[in-house]
Amino acid sequence: MSYGVASALQAAVYECLSQDPALSNLVGSAIYDALPAGSLPPLYVVLGAEDVRDASDKTGGGAVHEFTISVVTESAGFSTAKSAAAAVSDALVDAELPLSRGALVSLSFYKAKAARVGTGDMRQINLIFRARVADDV
Repeated sequence: MSYGVASALQAAVYECLSQDPALSNLVGSAIYDALPAGSLPPLYVVLGAEDVRDASDKTGGGAVHEFTISVVTESAGFSTAKSAAAAVSDALVDAELPLSRGALVSLSFYKAKAARVGTGDMRQINLIFRARVADDV
């Protein structure tokens, strides 16, 4: 098994989302690898948790990463969050992301869950993607 590509994959996903014009039109620069201190904008995207399992074979090391991208909004309905979630999905599905280590074999949407957060108007959509990577080290 190789977890060696994890950091490179995360950086490439962040770069892809940060450079996507459709997503930027919706959330501006509110795309985070880690939430900043202080108040947050009313709509933002944040990289989240990941689960990784071995996908090595006789040709070399590899892994399947299931990672979460969350879209969070203070809007009362889900419409704004769903528009941003669609932009995230459009940017990532089948993207050809250059990695600083290893190679991306495939990137696909796996599932999503939309829910209210707490008792207020906050909404959150957690999108889970699957990335198959090969490690050339």
